[in-house]
Amino acid sequence: MTPQQREELERDVRLLCEQGQPERAAETAIRGYGPEILGVLLATHRDEEVADEVFSQWSERLWKGLGGFTWSCSLRTWAYTLARNVSISFQRNARFRERLHPPMPDSEALSAIAQQVRTQTKPYLRTEAKSKLAELRDSLPPEDRTLLVLRIDKGLEWKDLARVMLGEEAEVSDAQLSKESQRLRKRFQLLKERLIEQGRKEGLIPEE
Repeated sequence: MTPQQREELERDVRLLCEQGQPERAAETAIRGYGPEILGVLLATHRDEEVADEVFSQWSERLWKGLGGFTWSCSLRTWAYTLARNVSISFQRNARFRERLHPPMPDSEALSAIAQQVRTQTKPYLRTEAKSKLAELRDSLPPEDRTLLVLRIDKGLEWKDLARVMLGEEAEVSDAQLSKESQRLRKRFQLLKERLIEQGRKEGLIPEE
């Protein structure tokens, strides 16, 4: 999705919210940002069944929470924050791991939308060739993979990335965002150095 397409999507969703059409707004948001959210979840969890479950939970959270979204950040940043929080809850809560694919509550329409996004997105993701460097990235812990995917693949700005990694869905102070941005920059640099070193050991990156 181009920056212009993102701007149009954000404008359309906000307009629908202001017009008192929260379900249409949520459907538009899920169809718009669902494919890239699913891609990040697949990269983070490395398990298609788990990513499907987390994506369903993300869709539900967005569907129910959009009406209370204050637009203190972009819809895209908020959507990624929701996805990260659902991922963390999944990892911490054995109940989700034991009961995959529960029926989506309250809305058959939501379930159908989430399934359609998954069905349309997965074939495209599977056609992307996985390089050796991507395999090295996949060997990292989930939080490190998430950081790399959001910064490199999705191009999130540092303050947006800080909000997502903090997991704060409400407004966050500039001081908090700046502090977290600095921490993430240092972590990101260390991760790059580790991957470069490993890439050289594997013969993927030439020695200087």
